[in-house]
Amino acid sequence: AAAGAFGTTPMARVELVLEGGSIDSNGEGELLTTAFCLLHPGRNPGLGRGRMQTRLEQHLGATCQHWLEHGALEGDDTDGHIDTLARFVAPDTIAHVTSDDPADHNYQALGEMARELAALRRPDGSPYRLLPLPSPPPLLDPEGRQYPASYANFLITNHKVLLPGYHPATDPAARETVAAAFPGRETVLIDCLPLIRQSGSLHCVTMQLPQGVDIP
Repeated sequence: AAAGAFGTTPMARVELVLEGGSIDSNGEGELLTTAFCLLHPGRNPGLGRGRMQTRLEQHLGATCQHWLEHGALEGDDTDGHIDTLARFVAPDTIAHVTSDDPADHNYQALGEMARELAALRRPDGSPYRLLPLPSPPPLLDPEGRQYPASYANFLITNHKVLLPGYHPATDPAARETVAAAFPGRETVLIDCLPLIRQSGSLHCVTMQLPQGVDIP
């Protein structure tokens, strides 16, 4: 039975540890995730990939699942949430984080992820269109450790896309790419330095709500 803000909205309990940032869907049954996140022993120990895939299909309609094996960001504390790496911006299009700086700790992993994404295929056999997002210059904590700053952690709302901002050298290019991917929405850049210093960003600190939920 539903209660509180959810009113009469149907609800179901699913026995999975699955944070919102750990999966991304195009709304047509195709899902992106990372193997190192969903198979982490701290989430669903003993479940295994096969049973996880079955449950994702059963509960989310994910009939085509892409489990990435590369791309974890330096300083990330989510075990590789996909919302910091690659996101659907259309059913056939994936925006993904890249790095062209060999000194960046993420350079090799992101290059391997880009090659992995290029090899993915939709159910009809066609490749995805890929939109590369820049990485900001490495942002370091006082001990010299790199923060997991990522432009892929944008938030899609009904009428706007909220894009995290990290550095004036790369913010404009990231905004241009995201704005072109969402021509029907306004892309708004938001300073996320205070959030990334706590290892978070826009998508990480928000939760979507289904239509019909009563929030005062």
